[in-house]
Amino acid sequence: MQSRSKVLFLVEVAIFAALAFVLDLFSFKAWAQGGSISLQMVPIFLMAFRWGWKGGLTTGLVVGLLQLVTGPYIIHVVQGFLDYPLAFTLVGLAAVTAGPARKAAKENNRTKLIGFLIIGTLIGSIGRFAAHFVGGMVFFGSAAAPGQTVWAYSLIYNGSYLLPSFIASIIVILILVLAQPKLILPKK
Repeated sequence: MQSRSKVLFLVEVAIFAALAFVLDLFSFKAWAQGGSISLQMVPIFLMAFRWGWKGGLTTGLVVGLLQLVTGPYIIHVVQGFLDYPLAFTLVGLAAVTAGPARKAAKENNRTKLIGFLIIGTLIGSIGRFAAHFVGGMVFFGSAAAPGQTVWAYSLIYNGSYLLPSFIASIIVILILVLAQPKLILPKK
Protein backbone atom coordinates (compact mmCIF):
# COMPACT_ATOMS: atom_id res chain seq x y z
CA MET A 1 0.00 0.00 0.00
CA GLN A 2 1.37 3.40 -0.94
CA SER A 3 2.04 6.00 1.72
CA ARG A 4 -0.81 8.26 0.58
CA SER A 5 -3.19 5.32 0.48
CA LYS A 6 -2.16 4.28 4.02
CA VAL A 7 -2.84 7.77 5.32
CA LEU A 8 -6.21 7.88 3.56
CA PHE A 9 -7.11 4.48 5.03
CA LEU A 10 -6.20 5.56 8.58
CA VAL A 11 -8.09 8.84 8.23
CA GLU A 12 -11.18 7.01 6.98
CA VAL A 13 -10.99 4.46 9.81
CA ALA A 14 -10.86 7.32 12.32
CA ILE A 15 -13.70 9.25 10.70
CA PHE A 16 -15.98 6.24 10.24
CA ALA A 17 -15.28 4.97 13.78
CA ALA A 18 -16.09 8.42 15.17
CA LEU A 19 -19.28 8.49 13.09
CA ALA A 20 -20.27 5.08 14.49
CA PHE A 21 -19.65 6.36 18.00
CA VAL A 22 -21.82 9.45 17.38
CA LEU A 23 -24.60 7.37 15.81
CA ASP A 24 -24.66 5.23 18.94
CA LEU A 25 -25.45 8.37 20.96
CA PHE A 26 -28.72 8.63 19.03
CA SER A 27 -29.79 5.06 19.68
CA PHE A 28 -33.04 3.71 21.05
CA LYS A 29 -32.31 1.93 24.31
CA ALA A 30 -34.10 -1.41 24.00
CA TRP A 31 -33.23 -2.64 27.49
CA ALA A 32 -32.34 -0.88 30.73
CA GLN A 33 -29.29 -3.11 31.24
CA GLY A 34 -27.89 -2.57 27.75
CA GLY A 35 -28.63 -3.28 24.13
CA SER A 36 -29.85 -0.56 21.85
CA ILE A 37 -31.26 -0.20 18.37
CA SER A 38 -28.96 2.07 16.41
CA LEU A 39 -27.22 2.78 13.14
CA GLN A 40 -23.74 2.51 14.65
CA MET A 41 -22.88 -0.53 12.52
CA VAL A 42 -23.46 1.37 9.25
CA PRO A 43 -20.01 3.06 9.17
CA ILE A 44 -18.33 -0.27 9.94
CA PHE A 45 -20.26 -1.94 7.12
CA LEU A 46 -19.35 0.86 4.72
CA MET A 47 -15.66 0.54 5.59
CA ALA A 48 -15.89 -3.23 5.12
CA PHE A 49 -17.40 -2.79 1.65
CA ARG A 50 -15.04 0.09 0.80
CA TRP A 51 -11.70 -1.31 2.03
CA GLY A 52 -12.38 -5.03 2.48
CA TRP A 53 -11.24 -7.08 5.47
CA LYS A 54 -8.68 -4.58 6.67
CA GLY A 55 -11.19 -1.71 6.66
CA GLY A 56 -14.08 -3.57 8.21
CA LEU A 57 -12.19 -5.38 10.95
CA THR A 58 -10.03 -2.37 11.85
CA THR A 59 -12.96 0.06 12.01
CA GLY A 60 -14.99 -2.46 14.02
CA LEU A 61 -12.13 -2.93 16.46
CA VAL A 62 -11.73 0.84 16.93
CA VAL A 63 -15.49 1.22 17.52
CA GLY A 64 -15.39 -1.64 20.04
CA LEU A 65 -12.46 -0.05 21.86
CA LEU A 66 -14.25 3.31 21.92
CA GLN A 67 -17.26 1.57 23.45
CA LEU A 68 -14.99 -0.13 25.95
CA VAL A 69 -13.42 3.11 27.21
CA THR A 70 -16.59 5.20 27.37
CA GLY A 71 -18.71 3.60 30.03
CA PRO A 72 -19.25 -0.05 29.20
CA TYR A 73 -21.26 -2.48 31.28
CA ILE A 74 -18.70 -5.09 32.29
CA ILE A 75 -19.05 -7.81 34.90
CA HIS A 76 -16.08 -9.93 33.79
CA VAL A 77 -13.05 -9.28 31.61
CA VAL A 78 -14.05 -12.02 29.13
CA GLN A 79 -17.58 -10.62 28.88
CA GLY A 80 -16.09 -7.16 28.27
CA PHE A 81 -13.96 -8.55 25.45
CA LEU A 82 -16.90 -10.44 23.90
CA ASP A 83 -19.37 -7.54 24.07
CA TYR A 84 -17.08 -4.75 22.93
CA PRO A 85 -13.87 -5.31 20.92
CA LEU A 86 -14.80 -8.74 19.56
CA ALA A 87 -18.48 -8.04 18.80
CA PHE A 88 -17.77 -4.86 16.85
CA THR A 89 -14.74 -6.31 15.09
CA LEU A 90 -16.95 -9.15 13.85
CA VAL A 91 -19.24 -6.59 12.17
CA GLY A 92 -16.31 -6.22 9.76
CA LEU A 93 -17.03 -9.75 8.48
CA ALA A 94 -19.31 -7.96 6.02
CA ALA A 95 -16.12 -7.65 3.96
CA VAL A 96 -16.70 -11.20 2.74
CA THR A 97 -18.81 -9.67 -0.06
CA ALA A 98 -16.75 -6.49 -0.55
CA GLY A 99 -15.03 -7.54 -3.76
CA PRO A 100 -18.19 -8.69 -5.54
CA ALA A 101 -20.12 -5.65 -4.24
CA ARG A 102 -17.48 -3.25 -5.60
CA LYS A 103 -17.46 -5.11 -8.92
CA ALA A 104 -21.25 -4.86 -9.15
CA ALA A 105 -21.06 -1.13 -8.30
CA LYS A 106 -18.47 -0.55 -11.05
CA GLU A 107 -20.62 -2.48 -13.54
CA ASN A 108 -23.76 -0.63 -12.39
CA ASN A 109 -25.44 -3.98 -11.69
CA ARG A 110 -27.90 -2.84 -9.03
CA THR A 111 -29.47 -6.27 -8.51
CA LYS A 112 -26.15 -7.94 -7.70
CA LEU A 113 -25.04 -4.92 -5.67
CA ILE A 114 -28.17 -5.08 -3.50
CA GLY A 115 -27.70 -8.81 -2.99
CA PHE A 116 -24.04 -8.52 -1.98
CA LEU A 117 -24.77 -5.61 0.37
CA ILE A 118 -27.58 -7.52 2.08
CA ILE A 119 -25.53 -10.72 2.41
CA GLY A 120 -22.47 -8.88 3.75
CA THR A 121 -24.50 -6.86 6.20
CA LEU A 122 -26.27 -9.99 7.39
CA ILE A 123 -22.95 -11.82 7.91
CA GLY A 124 -21.50 -8.88 9.88
CA SER A 125 -24.66 -8.64 11.99
CA ILE A 126 -24.58 -12.39 12.69
CA GLY A 127 -20.94 -12.07 13.75
CA ARG A 128 -21.80 -9.38 16.27
CA PHE A 129 -24.84 -11.33 17.44
CA ALA A 130 -22.70 -14.45 17.99
CA ALA A 131 -20.33 -12.61 20.33
CA HIS A 132 -23.20 -11.06 22.32
CA PHE A 133 -25.10 -14.38 22.33
CA VAL A 134 -22.18 -16.27 23.90
CA GLY A 135 -21.59 -13.48 26.40
CA GLY A 136 -25.29 -13.45 27.26
CA MET A 137 -25.41 -17.19 27.87
CA VAL A 138 -22.25 -17.33 29.94
CA PHE A 139 -22.43 -14.11 31.93
CA PHE A 140 -26.08 -13.04 32.00
CA GLY A 141 -27.93 -16.36 32.04
CA SER A 142 -28.97 -15.76 35.63
CA ALA A 143 -31.35 -13.06 34.33
CA ALA A 144 -33.38 -15.68 32.46
CA ALA A 145 -36.96 -16.10 33.61
CA PRO A 146 -37.70 -19.18 35.75
CA GLY A 147 -37.88 -22.20 33.46
CA GLN A 148 -36.29 -20.34 30.53
CA THR A 149 -33.03 -21.75 29.16
CA VAL A 150 -30.02 -19.45 29.13
CA TRP A 151 -29.65 -19.84 25.36
CA ALA A 152 -33.31 -18.83 24.81
CA TYR A 153 -32.84 -15.84 27.09
CA SER A 154 -29.71 -14.71 25.26
CA LEU A 155 -31.31 -15.31 21.86
CA ILE A 156 -34.39 -13.24 22.71
CA TYR A 157 -32.51 -10.50 24.53
CA ASN A 158 -29.81 -9.96 21.90
CA GLY A 159 -32.08 -10.63 18.95
CA SER A 160 -34.57 -8.04 20.18
CA TYR A 161 -32.20 -5.17 19.44
CA LEU A 162 -29.79 -6.62 16.88
CA LEU A 163 -32.46 -7.71 14.38
CA PRO A 164 -33.98 -4.20 14.21
CA SER A 165 -30.45 -2.72 14.06
CA PHE A 166 -29.64 -5.01 11.11
CA ILE A 167 -32.86 -4.03 9.31
CA ALA A 168 -32.29 -0.30 9.90
CA SER A 169 -28.64 -0.62 8.84
CA ILE A 170 -29.36 -2.42 5.59
CA ILE A 171 -32.04 0.13 4.68
CA VAL A 172 -29.61 3.02 5.23
CA ILE A 173 -26.77 1.24 3.41
CA LEU A 174 -28.97 0.47 0.40
CA ILE A 175 -30.19 4.08 0.24
CA LEU A 176 -26.65 5.48 0.50
CA VAL A 177 -24.88 3.06 -1.84
CA LEU A 178 -27.59 2.97 -4.49
CA ALA A 179 -27.65 6.77 -4.51
CA GLN A 180 -23.84 6.99 -4.60
CA PRO A 181 -22.13 3.68 -5.54
CA LYS A 182 -18.71 5.37 -5.37
CA LEU A 183 -19.16 5.35 -1.59
CA ILE A 184 -17.85 1.77 -1.54
CA LEU A 185 -15.06 2.42 -4.04
CA PRO A 186 -11.92 3.59 -2.20
CA LYS A 187 -9.68 6.22 -3.74
CA LYS A 188 -6.25 4.59 -3.59
